[in-house]
Amino acid sequence: MIHNFLSSWSLFHNAYLSGWLIAVLLSLLGILVIARDQIFIGAAISQASLLGIAAGMWIGSTVTFDLQSWWRSDIFYAGMGGLCAVLAALLTTGGGRRDDEESHEALTGWIFLSSASFSTLILSHSPHGREEAIRLLSSTIIGATRTDVWIFAILTAATAVALVKWYRPALLVVLDPEVAQAAGLRTKRWDTLFAVWLGVAVGFSIRVSGVVYTFAALILPPLIAKHLCREARSLFFLSPAIALLTGMGAFVLAHHYDFPPGQMAAACLSGVFAVTWSLHRLRAVLSRR
Repeated sequence: MIHNFLSSWSLFHNAYLSGWLIAVLLSLLGILVIARDQIFIGAAISQASLLGIAAGMWIGSTVTFDLQSWWRSDIFYAGMGGLCAVLAALLTTGGGRRDDEESHEALTGWIFLSSASFSTLILSHSPHGREEAIRLLSSTIIGATRTDVWIFAILTAATAVALVKWYRPALLVVLDPEVAQAAGLRTKRWDTLFAVWLGVAVGFSIRVSGVVYTFAALILPPLIAKHLCREARSLFFLSPAIALLTGMGAFVLAHHYDFPPGQMAAACLSGVFAVTWSLHRLRAVLSRR
């Protein structure tokens, strides 16, 4: 099985590397999303990015003047997806005060539903658009390029360096914004920076790996790590390790059984989450006896 996977490296190494880098990148950012208990934000931002790509495809199909090819390029589509993802992140990743929690959840739900519906309507009468929407929803990573590998390598490295340097104030802003503000941290600026970076990461990831894999890589590894460790510092090591190791194993299985790699990785992460959640619940029950 592993030998057959390695034999495909020359053909699909860009897809494999992009998928693993996406998993590490999003699993690191997902820790901050989980710490805020705002899991649904990942789904809302993913759908907003899909809406941006759909809008970009619609614009590209209507442009008739010069530079028409640029308006139909992957760079333009990725930029539109990233822009909408950033806007959605800015709207949904605020401090989230308790007295405003209901309206915050309502806004997140509205972004998810409106993005999902409008992206479908925009692409409904475009044959190529429908194929692209299906590809994004089915999490196909096979089309990744060397440029994508470099983009995600830079994003992952920058995220890791930033978290190593500023993980203490970042966690304080996420877990207790009132205390962070009292300590002199500019919480609104931190929220804005995190929202923009999350939107950029999700926006670029959606274009390459699709909605399912992007959302799974953002949410499931930190949730699994949360079941396995007690210290917040350990999450920043365990979450990307889980994402990377599970992604590697999933890609090997996907190649062997001829399954979509993104869907296989999401399924494997879901299985690992089910096991760790069950063990966590069992341990809690036994500790009360």
